[in-house]
Amino acid sequence: MKIICTVKYVPDVDKFQFDFEKNVVVRHNIRMILNPDDTKAVGLALAMKKSDPKVKVEVLCMGPKSVLPMAKDLIRMGVDQVTLLSDARFVGSDSYITSKILGTYLYKQKADLILTGSHSLDGDTSHVPSQVADFLSLPHMTGVTEFHLSGMEQGRVEFTSENELKRIRFSMKLPGILSLSKDAKYKLPYIRYEDVNLNVDQFIQTLTLEDLDLDIAEVGLQGSLTKVKRTFVKEYKLRNQEVIGTDEDGIERIYQFLKNNGYIGGKKYAE
Repeated sequence: MKIICTVKYVPDVDKFQFDFEKNVVVRHNIRMILNPDDTKAVGLALAMKKSDPKVKVEVLCMGPKSVLPMAKDLIRMGVDQVTLLSDARFVGSDSYITSKILGTYLYKQKADLILTGSHSLDGDTSHVPSQVADFLSLPHMTGVTEFHLSGMEQGRVEFTSENELKRIRFSMKLPGILSLSKDAKYKLPYIRYEDVNLNVDQFIQTLTLEDLDLDIAEVGLQGSLTKVKRTFVKEYKLRNQEVIGTDEDGIERIYQFLKNNGYIGGKKYAE
């Protein structure tokens, strides 16, 4: 079985920067981390490989070359190959164009299972996995919290998906795409001490616009259909604070506040 995990390196939330002129997230010269939901996808893939050594795991990422040192660590954890789609002309691609770029590569790979995260910290549209599935004409399920290795059959897998209302076990015919939830139990393994400085360059490939045989007019800002009308910085106002005691006067003031603002109605509750 061949598994491809599509992952994204996102800006550390504590060092987040945004280019308001280009309407894009700044991804250079800032600390990047592997998107938390995507760690679940890679963690599941490596767990499947541990269960069956014949499983091959590839990680696919679109981003700057600065993420390569972190991507190499995934190989040291057990991933067989990392493919980085990196080209300055990709900058500014919206979710549709990003999906098209990823889908163009995936179309030629014939993976049995594609694993992704359900959400990303820097965008959180959740569009890309479903759009890639549409591009490849593959079934897709999001919010996956558990993968049932015992339920695997020839050409079919079983998994559990959850939302705020239900928890349901599904079966899917392969090939297909599953998007892991942040609540999934899977974790990345630790790098063995003897592999910390292992040279893994031979398992890395970096592809550009020409390698994917895409036209420059189809990617980046010029190819994106999403047009941002306006961006702004949220302003926070300092509000007055008042400390209210737990005596009769304080209780009465809180009660009147809740009543006046429509939180409660009717007569005051009996003591």
